[in-house]
Amino acid sequence: MLVQRGLWVYWAIITLMMIGLYGVIARDHLVKKVMGLNVFQSSAILLYVAIGKVRGGTAAILLEGEENVLYSNPLPHVLMLTAIVVGIATTALALALTVRIQEAYGTLEEDELARLRVREDEEEAALDPHPFDPPGEPEDVEYPEVKVGGGAGGAGV
Repeated sequence: MLVQRGLWVYWAIITLMMIGLYGVIARDHLVKKVMGLNVFQSSAILLYVAIGKVRGGTAAILLEGEENVLYSNPLPHVLMLTAIVVGIATTALALALTVRIQEAYGTLEEDELARLRVREDEEEAALDPHPFDPPGEPEDVEYPEVKVGGGAGGAGV
């Protein structure tokens, strides 16, 4: 049997991870990339929760008189609550940036954004042919001549 009993959860989680990774890498639309990122984050959270689950384990509440009780470690679950909050913040920031990009450029397609950016750079270069010259400095400045060598105590070069 290819997938052992009980390991199907991990295969499902890995499949979700690959779907999310594909969405981030292969899609050109920025909202679809954010959706892929959310799927990837959710699958990572599911992975840690699945790893933290103990069969037959109970909550880590110590009661008097009980011995040899199998407890589930609550740390992975608590850490994943933090990861959920971070995921929500990441999604909110990414969507806010996509709204600003849509307002500024009129598109959310990656290829079109790259073309628009190149066009903007070309327009800026046409307006300012010497972008690295400091403003207000004339181009024909005469600099003083510097003599090398012949200093005190040394041989001239």
